[in-house]
Formats: sequence, C-alpha cells, structure tokens
Amino acid sequence: MFRTPFDPESFSLKAEELQETTALMFGRRSYEAFASVWPQSDDHADYRDLPKYVVSTTLDDGALVDGWGEQHILRSVEDVAALKKTDGGAIFVHGSAELARNLADAGLVDRYNLLVFPVLLGEGKSVFPRREQEEQRLALRDSAAYPNGILKAVYDVVR
Repeated sequence: MFRTPFDPESFSLKAEELQETTALMFGRRSYEAFASVWPQSDDHADYRDLPKYVVSTTLDDGALVDGWGEQHILRSVEDVAALKKTDGGAIFVHGSAELARNLADAGLVDRYNLLVFPVLLGEGKSVFPRREQEEQRLALRDSAAYPNGILKAVYDVVR
C-alpha cells in the first residue's frame, strides 16, 4: 500500500470513526469489493452489525450478502437525503469516490475524515468534485502528523 511504512497510530482515525458510526454507506462497486471480504474478517468484526446502505441503480436485493447485518439499497441521492433527515447518527462512506463526489455535490457531506499519504499519484479517483463549483468552506476539527509521513485531517463542512 503505497510503500509507506506501517504505523498503527497513523490509522487510529479508523477506530475514532467507528465510535461515532451508526451505519455504513457504499457505492455498488465498493459494496461488492468489501462484501466479499469484510463479513468474514476479524479486523472488520465491529462493522458486521452496523446497518449498511448501498447506493445503486443496478444492484438488486438478491445481490446483498448474507450474514452481514441489516442492508438496504438506495436508488438515488434523493434517497440518501431522505435517510439523512431521520433520527439516525453518523453514516460513514468507505471507498466509493464517485458516491462521495455526488453526495458532496448535493450538500450531503457534513465531515471529511482524511488520511493523506506522502505519495503523488498523478492520476486516479478524486473524492472531490472536479468541475467548477462554488467555494465550500471547511473548519478543521482535528489533525495530526505521523512519523511515516501520513497526515490526518478532519474537517467539518461549514454551512
């Protein structure tokens, strides 16, 4: 993974996220990738019982994996907006860069939890929209720098 020396402290953000997480959200491709591994993974046991939401126009209920807790398919960003209005808590998006961009475009992202690795790829998927848009202000909630060069930056979206 990017040949960055492993430092468990630099991944402490994942444990911090889990304390606040009440549900997980994925795009279809990320769901299919994670669902093939996480249900049996001891490293991801804390995620098993969390509700999971998959945002997809093509996935059907028969494609959801057994034994991975409560799972729902949402068909649109509007469905996500309706879910966000319920009494649930923090929903974390794992992977799913395209979904994250669409949610940001719709004003549905409240916080960015970022781990920045000391690597310049030059290409790849972006979490942030690439089109011209209005400026979006962020407020720094937490940050840390680790000896392996990874930076943690947690930003709240300012509305």
